[in-house]
Amino acid sequence: MEDRKEADFRNGFDDGFGALESLDIKRINNFDELLTAMSKTAFDGRRLGEAAEVLVHMIQSEDCLIVGTFSGAMTVAKMGSLICDMIDWGWLDIIVTTGALIAHGLVESCGLRHFKYDHSMDDKELFKKGYDRIYDTLELEKNLDDVERIVSSIFSQMDRQQIFSSESICRGLGQWLVENSEGPGILKSAYSKNVPIYIPAFTDCELGLDIATWMVKTAVAENRVSHLKQAIAEPMIRFDPFLDLGSYTTKIIEAEKIGIFTIGGGVPRNWAQQVCPYLDILNIRTKSNIPLKKFQYGVRICPEPVHWGGLSGCTYSEGVSWGKFADKSEGGMFSEVFTDATVAWPILIKAVKERIDRSAKSKS
Repeated sequence: MEDRKEADFRNGFDDGFGALESLDIKRINNFDELLTAMSKTAFDGRRLGEAAEVLVHMIQSEDCLIVGTFSGAMTVAKMGSLICDMIDWGWLDIIVTTGALIAHGLVESCGLRHFKYDHSMDDKELFKKGYDRIYDTLELEKNLDDVERIVSSIFSQMDRQQIFSSESICRGLGQWLVENSEGPGILKSAYSKNVPIYIPAFTDCELGLDIATWMVKTAVAENRVSHLKQAIAEPMIRFDPFLDLGSYTTKIIEAEKIGIFTIGGGVPRNWAQQVCPYLDILNIRTKSNIPLKKFQYGVRICPEPVHWGGLSGCTYSEGVSWGKFADKSEGGMFSEVFTDATVAWPILIKAVKERIDRSAKSKS
């Protein structure tokens, strides 16, 4: 073993290391200052502080198209307004999400309410009374029935001959909300700002089941089928998920730079990120020369540990091996916060908004 000499010991500053500072809340006046200070601490506090820095760079980067991917029960958890704000402020250009998040958000957009679950409640009794439990929150079957009637009425006015995609369905629902709803909503904000919403696993949600139910009821009412089973097995409308893939991929190709903001993981994250290797294999297998893309910026908040091996916990550095992300030598700038999004996300967004507003004010 090589001997160490005290004379060779360095002081940290010699090698350009960033020095840490004790968090002094007495000197902190707002969320921006809090996260700036936390970026000089450790563990997830530092990660959240660094996430603010990356997100500000991503938002202020010229010609950067920002993709937001969202999974988990974030609308039931009352985080939906954060997505609305990010859309309204121009922080998101594309949304990829789960159908459940959009469906429960639609409940809220229609003026309906979710309720607290108490651990003394009995799940069998909840089922009898039409309460669906999502961890510590209750969705009402009555809410879902009310939304199903709205979705059915919207689809009754649509052109059945068109080929639908999740993007076109979300746009239609968003238009209805703009014209008929006074409250805020993700679909409403996205429609108003021309932000496309993609739901890769569209039938895996209440919204998909609502449309399926409408097709069955309509087919039976119009005597299109001889029995109910036929109506279930033979959908009335055509739905093509490759329209979503083509639409999304085209937008990525046309972008100068791309960044990604992720809450959770799952299908939305993977579907959004796979566009980069998709372009690569297209070039190889079709002998084309499509410009390759890699995400230049990335912020994700997700408690999933990497050692389970799933995409939800996959690090950005692992994504570099797939050609999904630019590494640091290519200018890649990323931050990963391993914690509950309902804790970290509101703090992050508040701090970044304060920082951007202050920056804009100083330039005016």
